[in-house]
Amino acid sequence: MTVLKVPTLALATLLTVALGKGIATAQVTPDIAPTKVQTGLTIRDASNKKWHTSEADKVYLSSCAVVQREFGIGHELRPAVTLIVGAEKDVLEFSRREIRLTKWDPYLFAQGVVVLAFEDLLPKKEVLSVAKRAVSWADSTIDIREETK
Repeated sequence: MTVLKVPTLALATLLTVALGKGIATAQVTPDIAPTKVQTGLTIRDASNKKWHTSEADKVYLSSCAVVQREFGIGHELRPAVTLIVGAEKDVLEFSRREIRLTKWDPYLFAQGVVVLAFEDLLPKKEVLSVAKRAVSWADSTIDIREETK
């Protein structure tokens, strides 16, 4: 099982840019009230603490809206996400698309949703194509200092 921690600095940068552009305040209107089918969000609560799962729906939709607006996506972005509250540690597990939190924290949850939504922006086939292009570019450049020795 591969568990990856979310790179907080990269997320903070992404969210700071989004907040700076005034797009981090998406509202959930009654006509698009979240459901599991609409949002792609599944919640498993293993904690003994009371919290409102509707808040997770709102944060999920808001996080998706921020990513959509930040990157000019013309279609709804609704990544499959499972939120587990009451986990042993706070972690984002990419392979299972799970955000595991020791207790409900809207900021950590939003960071995880942003990362998973961002991952959905570039389909796997395009990821391979972009990676191949990156290696090709790296191979086609030379360091002039090495050539003059």
